[in-house]
Amino acid sequence: KICLFIEKHDLSADDIVIILGDVGLNYYGNSHGDAQRKKKLNRYGVPIFCIHGNHEIRPYAIKSYSVSSFHGGEVYVEEDYPNLIFAKDGEVYDFDGKSAIVLGGAYSVDKYYRFAKGLLWCDDEQPSDEIKQYCERSLSKRNWKTDYVLSHTCPEKYIPREAFIPQIDQNMVDQSTEYWLDHIEDKLAYSKWYCGHWHIDKSVDKLRFLMDNFVLLGN
Repeated sequence: KICLFIEKHDLSADDIVIILGDVGLNYYGNSHGDAQRKKKLNRYGVPIFCIHGNHEIRPYAIKSYSVSSFHGGEVYVEEDYPNLIFAKDGEVYDFDGKSAIVLGGAYSVDKYYRFAKGLLWCDDEQPSDEIKQYCERSLSKRNWKTDYVLSHTCPEKYIPREAFIPQIDQNMVDQSTEYWLDHIEDKLAYSKWYCGHWHIDKSVDKLRFLMDNFVLLGN
């Protein structure tokens, strides 16, 4: 889908594609499967800016990543794939003069299914207390003001319950990240909030869920 979008819109190095988590590039930890996808995307020469989701290894846990800078904030990049850029939670980036803070991570409702099938599950998929504190310090330095929020999941008040998977017992779902984002949203002055995770395209108040759609930042 990303490749088709890049080709359809004839994107170049002057553009940036933002993926709101679960980008599908760090699922196997530098295995052949990850490498093939990375090579294909990197060849387009378009910066792909990735938020941490809940179906991927955090880049700092993979030895091939190093810290670099991108649009005013720290990021993780591999030397072999310089166009694939992974955001650091709590960093604030400048996009065309607009500030955007990144708040990645979420709980996997398919956690036990993945256990049963021997699939990847990462115990640091949700932001740790340390990451949360870093995010809040970043916002405090900005007097709790930013233009955009880029997250994987959403504040609890905005959870799209119509997107719940029927066979999942919601009493077993850890919503601590969503409740923390509630706290952030209550204090923060912002213009737009974008998130993924919920497999739905929907707008409510200043928040926009994205799954199949692509939008220009600010819309």
